[in-house]
Amino acid sequence: MSGNDTFEYAMPSLGADMDEGRVIEWRVAPGDTVHRGDLIAVVETEKSDIDIEIWHDGIVEEFLVDVGQLVDVGTPIARLRRVGADVEGSPATAPTSTPSPSLAPSPGDRVPASPIARRLASERGIDLGAVTGSGPGGAVIEADIVALSAAAPGADGDERSSPTAAPAPRRSPDRMRSLIAERMATANREIPHYYLSRDIDVGALETWLAERNAQRPIAERILPAACYIRAVALAAARHRELNGFWIGDHFEPAESVNVAMAISLRRGGLVTPQIERADERSLDDVMAALQELVTAARTGNLRASWMTGATITITHLGDSGADLVHGVISPPQVALVGFGRARERAWVIGGDIAVRPVVTSTLAADHRATDGAVGSRFIATLAQHIDHPEDLL
Repeated sequence: MSGNDTFEYAMPSLGADMDEGRVIEWRVAPGDTVHRGDLIAVVETEKSDIDIEIWHDGIVEEFLVDVGQLVDVGTPIARLRRVGADVEGSPATAPTSTPSPSLAPSPGDRVPASPIARRLASERGIDLGAVTGSGPGGAVIEADIVALSAAAPGADGDERSSPTAAPAPRRSPDRMRSLIAERMATANREIPHYYLSRDIDVGALETWLAERNAQRPIAERILPAACYIRAVALAAARHRELNGFWIGDHFEPAESVNVAMAISLRRGGLVTPQIERADERSLDDVMAALQELVTAARTGNLRASWMTGATITITHLGDSGADLVHGVISPPQVALVGFGRARERAWVIGGDIAVRPVVTSTLAADHRATDGAVGSRFIATLAQHIDHPEDLL
């Protein structure tokens, strides 16, 4: 078999702030045929456990790293054979090595569970099939395993308690915050930020949403966050100078508008998965994608394809947050848009004063790529889309 008949799959970079990761679960076994887009493993990063996909068709030959082994981004973690390549003396579909144990059952028997829950169950000797899941679609989540462990005989410290019931090591929120702080310090130091802000009357948006949502089931209602994503995407599509990457000493505009949304994690820290081509999708589609990302982020089911390729980022503090936020750009992007909470303010309309709900939007932009004039036009376009919510459909 020639060298061209095999290829190696390397530890992917799941964001600009990732330097290393560890495989905590293989979802395939040697001998399995995989296709582009198939999930093959779960990788633990400093921020979250992420399902990683394969980007080429092939047949798994062997794993090159052990489960739990920490390796640098770019390190080969599996070897695959191209589909149709002959193995010396055997059919093309035969594995070239003795299958090693896989943590993943066959797809038909797989119990839906978050990677963290699956790992905890394995460490504590718990059969996932016997656990009632409380997550989305009945998936088993970490809280289900912890609750079951606490209720098990011996869980109160009895000497008969099994060693497998010991608390599993967990990703340290302090370590995550340290990593975030380190990356943000680097971005602040190396990127010449400039900041702009604009107050936006969101009364028309709130009225429009209330009217539309009143005719829909709760599960299909639109949140303001989805509207902000669409508005940013449409503004970025019009002002391409803010949608792309600073590479080396020059700006490279992106071909599509992929909007990342900062999502806080329950144990602290945050992740920024992206909604691809948000400018080309309907508002309902963006809302569905946002719900999927939030659920995945908080149950440990993020996919690698959601974590790479973002061209601009949004941070939204929600109704309980501060009035405004000055964000830090996530390199190699050149812009970040922030939204504070909606609050009532005196607002002049046609010479009269009225009380209106107002949101302060902010833009953090890279002065190497643009200047305040470009940023001002972007934020004006953003405000226009929010002021005319029918544009967002």
